[in-house]
Amino acid sequence: MNRYPTWLNLLVLLILVMGTLIAMPNLYGTVPAVQLAQADGNPFAEARVARVEQVLENAGITPEATFIQDGRVVVRFESTDDQGKAGELFRDAFSSDSNVAFTIAPKLPAWVRGFGLSPMSLGLDLRGGVYVLLEVDMDSAVESRLAAYEQDFAERLRDERIRSRVEINDSQINIRLQSAEDTEKAREIVSAADADLLIFDGADARSLRVRMSDVQIKARQDFAIEQNITTLRNRVDQLGVAEPLVQRQGVNRIVVQLPGVLDPNQLDEILTATATLEFRMVDTAGDSPGSRRYTGRGVPSQMLKREVVASGDQIINAESGFSEGQPAVFITLDSAGGERMLKNTQENLRKPMSTVFIETRRESVTLPDGSASYRTVKTEEIINTATINGIFKDRFVTTGLTPVEARDLALLLRAGALAAPVFKVEDRTIGPTLGQENIDRGFNAVRIGFLAVVVFMAIYYRGFGMIANLALFSNLIFIVALLSLIQASLTLPGIAGIVLTVGMAVDANVLIFERIREEITSGNTIQNSIHAGYEKAFSSITDANITTLIAAIVLFAFGTGPIKGFAVTLSLGIITSMFTAIVGTRTVVNLVFGGRRLEKLPI
Repeated sequence: MNRYPTWLNLLVLLILVMGTLIAMPNLYGTVPAVQLAQADGNPFAEARVARVEQVLENAGITPEATFIQDGRVVVRFESTDDQGKAGELFRDAFSSDSNVAFTIAPKLPAWVRGFGLSPMSLGLDLRGGVYVLLEVDMDSAVESRLAAYEQDFAERLRDERIRSRVEINDSQINIRLQSAEDTEKAREIVSAADADLLIFDGADARSLRVRMSDVQIKARQDFAIEQNITTLRNRVDQLGVAEPLVQRQGVNRIVVQLPGVLDPNQLDEILTATATLEFRMVDTAGDSPGSRRYTGRGVPSQMLKREVVASGDQIINAESGFSEGQPAVFITLDSAGGERMLKNTQENLRKPMSTVFIETRRESVTLPDGSASYRTVKTEEIINTATINGIFKDRFVTTGLTPVEARDLALLLRAGALAAPVFKVEDRTIGPTLGQENIDRGFNAVRIGFLAVVVFMAIYYRGFGMIANLALFSNLIFIVALLSLIQASLTLPGIAGIVLTVGMAVDANVLIFERIREEITSGNTIQNSIHAGYEKAFSSITDANITTLIAAIVLFAFGTGPIKGFAVTLSLGIITSMFTAIVGTRTVVNLVFGGRRLEKLPI
């Protein structure tokens, strides 16, 4: 009785060894490092490592290690002084094709990296950096979609030779027709464009009102959030920030965490900028339907046509530089934008086309009652007007910006246009000193909690208490191993979850040991008491842990960043503690006491 088969003992040992191996990278600590990523997103070849080492050798700097990881060159240093000097050298030597980021890297031997192992990912509160909370303007997301519908309907009706006036008014599109006979035909055209749109008759027999359904509005808002997350990730990558975190929070907010960045002001313009471009033909006659006057920035104002030839969301690449001595942005359009530009240049040769610079920002205002509020201000300015002297498709140049504006605009266009404006709600800066202090305090709490439980169990349950302590130590190894394996960020609340898990991890063993004591007191044999203790306590242990796990899952599903960090470590701790407390201790107890004739137990 109380004997496990050999294969099961070996399996438990294998799991313990694997957990130890996966958790081991956390023992090596971290050092300052510089990371180089290729600007176009492609991975670096090994040849880049030799070039990097040559630059350092010429400057008399000796790195601790240089290697390629995930397609990026990582250079580790023993001191922050060498890190700073090397970063400046790399920016001078590789600025044309690389993004350079200062970071910290685990000091892992090559053989550990060869296994693909890495330590836990530390959250911003432990590492230091910038936390920015952004709010997405959902109304603008819907308005931009309505504007696209407006232009599409106008073009479709014009192609069918139906004279009409299409305009947006109060979250709906009004279509005014010349005759009542065109109403049904216009309804068919709008329905063919998007069958989910809601179409109503106007106040008279010669107009239609078109609205987006609630499902379409929700889908558009979700698209705006997801597109903005993608765009913000691209922008952060262009800045060269190592290991950024960009994720949705709630209905209309996005969290951006940038480890290693200590000045949030330098990121405000890049993260929240909605600068983009539109290309429109100049209405030289001034009689095109929907034309309106745009102010100029250093150029005369112009009447521009309503139709957009190409817009920022069709730009797939943009590089800043100089054209004929002026700061310029060299633009590449996607296939759809290129075809539209080709058609436009063929039809409008020798006619002027303007580049409109569009920017959205939020300004604070004081209401009559004294409270503060915000208003959204959208600026649309002509920065360049040029005559189309030749037919071109997807590659062209625009000027009219300062060098700094050209560089920033190229970065924004290259990263992609925001589907809706975003505005900063909150930002926090956590210095590396505070981050290290948080780490020290958090791990001290784990140590104190662990030692207190170990001492109590050893005194109260003697030999069996030491077995429980062995399981508790294994439990910590497994938690660290799982955090390292799934690369879930360990935060300060996450450490609190580990501390709580340490206290909860021995609950199962307490139930088992007390049940064994009861069985022995009632006169049962030693071996039967051990068997009954584990069997009878199992259901209580399972029920208690499952209910706690459900609570942790709910916290993760509905909580925000810090709560999620607590929920992750709590969930992992529950799973690992059930394994170590039930299977792990039972394995040791069986090996030490199973199958033996015993007079008493050290419990």
